[in-house]
Amino acid sequence: MIEVVSETNLTEVLPLIRAYQEFYKAADISDDRNAEFFAQFGDSSPIGCQFIYKEDGNVVGFATIYFSFSSTITAKVAVLNDLFTLPQRRGKGIGRQLIEHCRSYAAKHGASRLQWVTALGNEPAQKLYDSLNTGKSTWHFYTYNI
Repeated sequence: MIEVVSETNLTEVLPLIRAYQEFYKAADISDDRNAEFFAQFGDSSPIGCQFIYKEDGNVVGFATIYFSFSSTITAKVAVLNDLFTLPQRRGKGIGRQLIEHCRSYAAKHGASRLQWVTALGNEPAQKLYDSLNTGKSTWHFYTYNI
């Protein structure tokens, strides 16, 4: 079951956000900062939305999309910034359902496409992404810390 993250269920997803950040070796992880940051997204937020996937009342996965724009296609786009499923629940279709849900949500909110990046070594995720009707880029992703 997929739900929008709101103030009533935000605390349920925080352990998975932490696990996701640990997977990507994020520095200085803070549950308080995560709660404050992710509280800004919701069903009526113009900047994005976060979704959880529940099984038997427990959160086992989540996805976060942010809205942005693309000058090359002159359109609004949705960025699938986060996608995480508990390791013991992978391969059960949860990630696929979250992606499809995000795709529908993005379309409903006027985005022309859903796009994302993943680590080169994240082969399990790439297996899922390659199984979808997606295009794969050869662009390099740069960051410039401020």
